[in-house]
Amino acid sequence: MESHFLELKREIISTTDKVRLTASWTDLLQEMAKVTDEIARQGSDIIPQVNFSDLDNLSSEQIDDIRRKGSVVVRGVVNTDEAVKWKTDLHEFINNNPHAPGFPRHDKQFFHLYWTPSQVQARAHPNVLKVNSWLNNLYRFKSDERAEGVDLSCPLVYADRFRIRHPGVQWHNHPPHTDGGSIERWEDVNFRKCFADILSGNWRQHDPYHLEHRLDARSDLYDRPDQASVFRTFQGWLALSETAPTEGTLRVFPDVAISNAYIILRPFFRPRPTVRLDALTVFDPKNWELDTSTPDFPGIERCGTGFIGPQPTPVLHPHLRLKETMTSMPKVYPGDMVFWHCDVVHSVEQDHTGKNDSVVMYIPAVPKTPQNWSYILKQADAFRMGANPPDFGQAEGGVTYVGLAVESDIKGPIGRMAMGLPIEAT
Repeated sequence: MESHFLELKREIISTTDKVRLTASWTDLLQEMAKVTDEIARQGSDIIPQVNFSDLDNLSSEQIDDIRRKGSVVVRGVVNTDEAVKWKTDLHEFINNNPHAPGFPRHDKQFFHLYWTPSQVQARAHPNVLKVNSWLNNLYRFKSDERAEGVDLSCPLVYADRFRIRHPGVQWHNHPPHTDGGSIERWEDVNFRKCFADILSGNWRQHDPYHLEHRLDARSDLYDRPDQASVFRTFQGWLALSETAPTEGTLRVFPDVAISNAYIILRPFFRPRPTVRLDALTVFDPKNWELDTSTPDFPGIERCGTGFIGPQPTPVLHPHLRLKETMTSMPKVYPGDMVFWHCDVVHSVEQDHTGKNDSVVMYIPAVPKTPQNWSYILKQADAFRMGANPPDFGQAEGGVTYVGLAVESDIKGPIGRMAMGLPIEAT
């Protein structure tokens, strides 16, 4: 690991009461034993499920449950027939553009395409934008503070990709991980402040939905390709097919507050020298000690000019009990949407045991903030040119596509605003 990470670790906890931090770690591990037992017991039933038509009438208990789990299935966001048509149109676009980039190369299933008519229409759909706005508003400011240029009720469109996953094909590309920043969680001062309660020995006070420091947090210090530079309150996808557990769906660790606390504190603690990471004794809090002598940030790995992760593993992060707690989404149908908080540990099932393709379009929830709006305006220019969005690098030179969406395809004012386009078409 990078040698300067040792100085970073020491700087972070230099003003922290070490006794309090150690007591907080012990308390966290004891609580995790209870939480992980419950997650393993409930399985997919632990994931909140709500109807799109009920969003405005959910109880405070339901909303608190969604916040705690950091994940939710929203049923019936889009009409089934419309969602199925988008799937058909995606197939047609690929057939008309066989040179479209994707992987695996010999059997493309995850496509690096951003401006197909299906994607553009789906992102601008009023119901999709409404659910995104609803999710953005799960976040909150502390007390009465407000930030200029922030509008949680104004959803923005972040152009991402889609997948058409075939049955029987194993995927190994998406093990448990978190997105939206890697070492930046500790290295960027503003990002680190999002976890200040955890790092000060008060993990139970941590609120993953406080906005104050997320607005200026830099999730990409190293300009790594395919690293989102915007603040996404929730990542998400729209189902265009039926997909059930074991059919290549999403998996999550459904407790965002406790996984945040564990991942953020893990670099500062290590097993005592007599304890092996793969032994049962590793679960005993008494067998851990404060670590300020190594530069290790478990789960963070160098990737090109930057870093990837956190990627927790059963060995490096044993208390997450990932083999038992990574929970598959319940069965979804065309028009349903799945969302997970930007800090949630998530993965994709390796196996697809179903009989049909599993098709989703990635559509996160993005609020209007000064930093996000600046990105959206650049993205709008890329859309007009049919180029890759800024976060996704440049496409191969000279590549053109038949049938890309154009600006006039986005009709409604809310959709045009979300895309950073003039309200009146020109």
